[in-house]
Formats: sequence, structure tokens, C-alpha cells
Amino acid sequence: MAYKMVAERDNEKCSFARESRLLIVAKARVWASEGWQVVITDQDGKSYTPPEFDQLLAA
Repeated sequence: MAYKMVAERDNEKCSFARESRLLIVAKARVWASEGWQVVITDQDGKSYTPPEFDQLLAA
């Protein structure tokens, strides 16, 4: 697993793992736009919130 996304809202929590940066960022942006609190963690353990997603894509 290269990237893990965790989304939380109210009493719900969902997580997804993807190898592709592009796919995990796209999924995270959709979930964030629907009101979820989203965090992506990369293979090195660094966490990214929605304002930082562009940094993840530029890496």
C-alpha cells in the first residue's frame, strides 16, 4: 500500500488504500467536497489534508 485515505464524518469512518497518488487524491477531493474530514497518509507516514493535496501530486 502506497497511500491510505481516511474520511470521517459524524459517527462514520471509512478508509481506502491505493497505489496511485492521482486516484487517492481524486477520491479524497470528492469525499472532502461532500463534507467529510479527509486525510491522506503516504508510504513514509506523512499526512496530507485537503489544502495540501497539490503538494502530494507534485511529489
